[in-house]
Amino acid sequence: MTDRFTFTIAATDGAARAGTIAMRRGTIRTPAFMPVGTAATVKAMKPADVAASGADIILGNTYHLMLRPGAERVARLGGLHDFMGWDRPILTDSGGYQVMSLADLTRRSEDGVSFKSHLDGSRHLLSPERSIEIQRLLGSNIVMAFDELVPTTSTREVQAAAMERSMRWARRSRAAFDAGEEHAASNAIFGIQQGALDEGLRKASADALTDIGFDGYAIGGLAVGEGQEAMFGCLDFAPGQLPTEKPRYLMGVGKPDDIVGAVERGVDMFDCVLPTRSGRTGQAFTRAGPINIRNARFAEDQGPLDPACACPVCGKWSRAYLHHLVRAGEILGAMLMTEHNIWFYEALMADLRAAIAAGTLGPFARAFRARYYGSEGE
Repeated sequence: MTDRFTFTIAATDGAARAGTIAMRRGTIRTPAFMPVGTAATVKAMKPADVAASGADIILGNTYHLMLRPGAERVARLGGLHDFMGWDRPILTDSGGYQVMSLADLTRRSEDGVSFKSHLDGSRHLLSPERSIEIQRLLGSNIVMAFDELVPTTSTREVQAAAMERSMRWARRSRAAFDAGEEHAASNAIFGIQQGALDEGLRKASADALTDIGFDGYAIGGLAVGEGQEAMFGCLDFAPGQLPTEKPRYLMGVGKPDDIVGAVERGVDMFDCVLPTRSGRTGQAFTRAGPINIRNARFAEDQGPLDPACACPVCGKWSRAYLHHLVRAGEILGAMLMTEHNIWFYEALMADLRAAIAAGTLGPFARAFRARYYGSEGE
């Protein structure tokens, strides 16, 4: 490993690991949660406030940024860091998931995916090479290989075909990444394990990715409606199939209790839109479970969203005021609710890191779940 990307495991507790990823843009403490900055912004948050929450890294979205404002334009404007005012690491996804879920009239082939933009109907081809090129133009610090996602309800034959194609695309993604010598010298690339819920397919995928060689490995194709029990069942074996010395990233996860369970099973990195999306719709995450601030019972509640929370929102504003803002449709309501939720997620990650370092992850997780599933949450 070079100084462009170094992963160090400082402590373990069962399958769980706590460590650091050192990059030229900064250090990422793991387990880490990455707030999602889909369109060059973590919605309703200023970059300085995201950093103040404890976030070491954010996620940008290849599909959305390639369509608007365009990767070439972002590159001309100095790259994504300068464009949005974020000086810490950025991970960009490959765009594959959004192509499958948002775009119209998609056609898959060995070359890539041809699709029609959901914005203006324009036609595009996203291939492994083009995905890597877009991420390079954006100035991504951690680039994701291009992959094909199919529902976990698909037949095993369909899942196997998609996994095998994803592995061929992973090799092409790695080659395209390495061909950009300057980019490869200053950033990292992660491969994505596929195979739905099938242990054999996941193992074949992990072996293929390990043979290609990546700086880190993502677990893809989960959190797409299979439910927590099925997801945990997959995570009982999937992380252990990946190289121990490299970071493991569970894509698109998730709820706070999902994250705790995944950390217990050896996952190091997470991203999810839940804290920002929930904040904009009036849901706050608390240590006693999520609450809907719109509910009438909060109209005269002078307490903070979470008495144990150290965020600026809980230190200054009451549930009653937030209830009023959200019910009135005020922009400040979405901003404050989102800020609290991001702080909550980052505080949870800090607590998990501390528990792993102390060797007390089991008791911490049990206490967290007992309170989180308690009577106050909704």
